[in-house]
Amino acid sequence: MQILIAIDNSPNAKLALRLGSYLWRGRPADEPPTILTVIKHEADRPLAESNLARAREALQVPTVRTKVRVGSAGEEILREAEEGSYDLLIVGERRDRSLIARLLAASTAARVAEHALCPVLVAKGRVGPIRRLLLCDSGAPSRSILSRVTAQLAELLEGEEEITVLHVMSQISASPDVQDKELRASAEELIEEHAPEGELLKWDVQSLEQLHIRPHPQVRHGLIVDEILAEARGGDYDLVVIGAHPGEGWQRLLLDDLAREIILHLDRPVLVVR
Repeated sequence: MQILIAIDNSPNAKLALRLGSYLWRGRPADEPPTILTVIKHEADRPLAESNLARAREALQVPTVRTKVRVGSAGEEILREAEEGSYDLLIVGERRDRSLIARLLAASTAARVAEHALCPVLVAKGRVGPIRRLLLCDSGAPSRSILSRVTAQLAELLEGEEEITVLHVMSQISASPDVQDKELRASAEELIEEHAPEGELLKWDVQSLEQLHIRPHPQVRHGLIVDEILAEARGGDYDLVVIGAHPGEGWQRLLLDDLAREIILHLDRPVLVVR
């Protein structure tokens, strides 16, 4: 697996490096991670090289590649991720942004997660070993987030994780043929009734069991972002997995907006898969 870790000289860079270190333990030494930093001017290169040297020591990996790119941080991170054909991009989310700043413009991490072609892991909040995962799924099995996680990032699953598969039943986004009782049903009831959401949850459970992981299906009712944030905090998860879809039109705008809100407001690492 080729991992790209994007850093700057802010405290959030330490979170990205710490998370990269946890994920890298036990990985093959012949695929070293790459640490990238972006500068605005060539005159900043000495400081960038110094930051990379400290980052190399902090990552605690035998072999590390380092790169410096010049330009806009978001654009250059995306360009390096695409040109290097990385399997995973790790970037830190700044926590010192004011409320007004968050409302006026998305963070670099959120913009990168929205446009990157590979999965993006946003490091923020409490970073440590990943043992409890919250996987927020929706749609048909062919579009399941779990199918993308296992296809793209199977190496990250060790088989010992506790995984909760969450589906949020929202009256706002529900299709007209969804019955009222399904908007109040539990995961077990949806599975038993063979409802579309129940079939998805059943498929996710069976897929994880094939990986020798015993998942816990969970359904919440309400606004999507609010319910994901509430479950993530209440369940004390180490990582929250959400999806970003390559669709077009209003559906993509809606999904991108939901992902952005989750990234900005959640207080723990978020993995965005495509």
